[in-house]
Amino acid sequence: MHHFDYRDGRLYAEDVDVTALADAVGAPFYVYSEATLRRHMQVFQKAFAGADPLVAFSVKANSNLAVLKILASEGAGADVVSGGELQRALKAGIAPEKIVFSGVGKTRDEMKAALDAGIYQFNVESAPELDALNTLALSLNKRAPVALRVNPDVAAGGHDKISTGRKEDKFGVAWEEARGLYAQARDMKGIDVTGVDLHIGSQIADLAPFEAAFSKTAGLISDLRADGCTIERLDVGGGLGIPYGNTAAPPHPDAYAALIKKLTAPLDVRLIFEPGRMIAGNAGILVTRVVFVKEGVARKFLIVDAAMNDLIRPALYDAHHDIIPVIKNEDAAQTTYDVVGPVCESSDFFAKQRAMPEMKPGDLAAIMSAGAYGAVQASQYNTRPLIPEVLVSGERYAVIRRRPSFEEMIALEDTPDWL
Repeated sequence: MHHFDYRDGRLYAEDVDVTALADAVGAPFYVYSEATLRRHMQVFQKAFAGADPLVAFSVKANSNLAVLKILASEGAGADVVSGGELQRALKAGIAPEKIVFSGVGKTRDEMKAALDAGIYQFNVESAPELDALNTLALSLNKRAPVALRVNPDVAAGGHDKISTGRKEDKFGVAWEEARGLYAQARDMKGIDVTGVDLHIGSQIADLAPFEAAFSKTAGLISDLRADGCTIERLDVGGGLGIPYGNTAAPPHPDAYAALIKKLTAPLDVRLIFEPGRMIAGNAGILVTRVVFVKEGVARKFLIVDAAMNDLIRPALYDAHHDIIPVIKNEDAAQTTYDVVGPVCESSDFFAKQRAMPEMKPGDLAAIMSAGAYGAVQASQYNTRPLIPEVLVSGERYAVIRRRPSFEEMIALEDTPDWL
């Protein structure tokens, strides 16, 4: 569910007219619904009521400070994968004891910042990382709370590039090596072994991969405890998908929760979740304006002012996003477009051969389900400025990231004195 709907043929974000918003802010721009963010967080938490989990929002899905602050007020922690995301989470008011640090390439500086902050857990992904963290913790006279991310060799995810739990993926410790590495970690003076971590992919549309991975992990936890490791936590990652319009609806959080509870009840562990897309995906849209309609020899192109540097998911993952007119015309004829942007790449598209109502230059379109992995993956390719992010709450709106000027875009660059 989300809070974007038509009223008398005009698209609204909660109680804000999107056309009026475009006139005020200028297209293209992202707009997020506070009510949707809160509702999705509450639905997920309600599914696990009584279990006292740590719900650590995946900051990489949407790292805007206002979004993080909303979720923090709903009790969310943060799953971070960089020192910058750690700083964002702390600045948004998320307590260190609700932060987990994931990622395969943590630098010593990032590890130190996390140790100094006193985060809840490091999700360690390799033997070299474990050694580096142990050495650093000892130098600081600290002990790092650690869960090893184990790779259960389970394929999952809506695209090859977002499946992370197979043996050929870069993530995690190989299943057959996990027990030995846990034994090493157990004996390290700068490491406090606290749990097990796994994350098998993103945009997962059915429960079978979760069941396969978690059933396998339950056996590992028993083995580790027999080896003398203290396993008090199980970080099950994220990955639950959302409907993008061209696929069947993924499992409801209640069904997901029922499965997790059934599989983990005998383990006596505190559960940690890292939802991202499920919370933010349908809470945001990308609003763009039609620049030209081009009649090609074989195709008709709807050229809009947003581009792949603003939303790269279709180019990167062949991702589907529904595209709807901001002002609905019931009498408009249906036509088929390639919806493309102005970036000088053939991969700059939002849809190919998409049947939709006929549109004309100046019309506004909304690219739906763009609240996750949209603005966070944006770039300034072709020297195009990052576009605004706007938050709506009832009848109110605020620009929570403004569009930079050209001077701001190039302010970090210098010309050598010999030129």
